[in-house]
Amino acid sequence: MGVELEHISAAEAISLASGASVLLDVREQHEWDAVHAPEATHLALSAMRGGPVELDESANYVVICASGVRSETVATALLEAGYSAVNVIGGMAAWEQAGGPVVRPAANPPLN
Repeated sequence: MGVELEHISAAEAISLASGASVLLDVREQHEWDAVHAPEATHLALSAMRGGPVELDESANYVVICASGVRSETVATALLEAGYSAVNVIGGMAAWEQAGGPVVRPAANPPLN
């Protein structure tokens, strides 16, 4: 019997990320550089595929990517490894549309 991943809205993610949960951004470096949530921890999916990574076993992870596909893969893997994790539906685009704070260099336009 597998684990069942919880999918949450961007609004729920914003609320959780401002509390005790860790917002884990699994997008690639160039995506992170373009726009990211200021409180997020960056750990690209490609880096995770390169070998073991160390994460806080006691943390609750709110996993986000660009659209929710890569984050679903990572959140599921985290659950299967015994971590607490949820997936953000709609990714960073939904995060920003829901009013989540972002850091964006001036040269990068909004995601909408």
